[in-house]
Amino acid sequence: MKAGEVEAIKAASQGLRGPIAKEIGGRNSGGGLSEAAYTLLKFHGTYEQFDRDTATARKQAGQDKDWSFMVRVRAPAGRLSASQWLALDALAESHADATLRVTTRQGVQFHGVLRENLRGTIAGIHEALLTTLAACGDVVRNVITSPAPRRDAVHARLEAEAFRLSSALLPRSRAHHEIFLGEKHVAGEAEDALYGAAFLPRKFKIALIHPDDNSADVLANDLGFVLVPEGWIVMLGGGMGMTHNKPSTFPRLADPVALIGPDEVLEVAEAAVRLHRDFGRRDDRKQARLKYVLHEKGPAWARAQLSADLGRTLAPPPSLPRLRVPEHLGWHDQGDGRFWLGLSVPSGRVAGPWREALREVINLSGANPIGTPQQDLLLSDIAPEQRAAVEAVLARHGIPLPESLSPLRRATLACVALPTCGQALAEGERVREEVTSAIEAELDALGLLGERISLRITGCPNGCARPYQAEIGVVGRAPGLYTLFVGGAFEGTRLNEAIADKIPPDRIALTLRPVLEAWAAWRLPGEGFGDFCARLGRLPVQRLLKPAAA
Repeated sequence: MKAGEVEAIKAASQGLRGPIAKEIGGRNSGGGLSEAAYTLLKFHGTYEQFDRDTATARKQAGQDKDWSFMVRVRAPAGRLSASQWLALDALAESHADATLRVTTRQGVQFHGVLRENLRGTIAGIHEALLTTLAACGDVVRNVITSPAPRRDAVHARLEAEAFRLSSALLPRSRAHHEIFLGEKHVAGEAEDALYGAAFLPRKFKIALIHPDDNSADVLANDLGFVLVPEGWIVMLGGGMGMTHNKPSTFPRLADPVALIGPDEVLEVAEAAVRLHRDFGRRDDRKQARLKYVLHEKGPAWARAQLSADLGRTLAPPPSLPRLRVPEHLGWHDQGDGRFWLGLSVPSGRVAGPWREALREVINLSGANPIGTPQQDLLLSDIAPEQRAAVEAVLARHGIPLPESLSPLRRATLACVALPTCGQALAEGERVREEVTSAIEAELDALGLLGERISLRITGCPNGCARPYQAEIGVVGRAPGLYTLFVGGAFEGTRLNEAIADKIPPDRIALTLRPVLEAWAAWRLPGEGFGDFCARLGRLPVQRLLKPAAA
């Protein structure tokens, strides 16, 4: 759909209402939603999808597509209570495809929700004191931060600011409550003061971190806040999406723009949202992210605009401190006498034994789950005397403890892709095991299996699993073919570069082999794989591939 059509739908939606209520009533009697309902439902946290595996056969048989909905839960900072997780688990069984999925933005997704179950699913999420509102759409999305439940002042501040921003930046329309929760419409609702009638040009992502924990990949966000002793460094203009063969689209890391005081986060965030609202392009959705405004106009211009909006001059930023990504998996002392256990959840998919094990552990221990930006789960607030019982439950269900997994496997992300994502060009989640195992075999043969490497796989170039920051990025190019990127930083502070194109999944590890061999032979002491590839440069790395290509 053209950008102008999307903008017209938003502007005429009467506060995100449009034709949604009429179109989602009852069973799907054939065909999908109208463009208006499809577009506006995103703001309420759901996408209409169809099973792409069966679409061709059903069409040939004269049948309609197998339609369903993805429903996304907005969980600021990834925090969930034990009772909330159990409520979501029950909804997955009764209203969806019996799975939950932890996202790279610390949220939770349901898949396979039928039209007749959509209202009930969203109402059930609301009853658990959660919401799907603004989990998708051209608004501020789920606000993310460090998942670590450390009981200290730094982590408490990050968590508190994430919750404050999440609440303050929600759309003010009551449409969500009317459509899904039975609230009566009251005439005369005022236009949203922050978003306006047409909301934002595109989505807007926010992360807050401290330098010792950049697991939230702050530089990949439209707006980031880095906690430093003087206050916060404000970052603007990050984003991962691009389109193959369109050089005008590209991933970008955020720029340091300003230094603000300890208590200025919310007002600066609102000013940054207005900056995007007023200067983001509305005539071309592929150019509508804030990163393109920063690319064109620069951080000094952005600081001047924010200063003018706030009515005071913002200080220029100091040098960005070194960012690190700690290990959150395994057992950790929270600092309050209790522990958290980080579990590596493949592609974030909680299904079958995983669902059963987590349900039993949470009922047993009262653990409060936290979703991580790496699609994993941290089970927090576990008493020391319960550790053995928790491990016994996991072992009985065949759930591995993280120490039994290679560092590569623990640091691998993969998007959903096929069969449900309409943007997917190739597989994501369903090739994760094949690609990871093959690269593990190459590392093992070289004595490198214990090295920490980030691998991220996406089915298309939109970059939901942040592949362009990874040491190894695998991005869907066409059905069964991928573009291979190397040279990102494990800490998320450098973009990678494409070194090979149209590689089938069973040749990704083989293509990487000569580069891994060179890393084993030539690396500097302690040099990571991404750092090594960046030091060599793209062309020398590509020259290493020629024997494999021949």
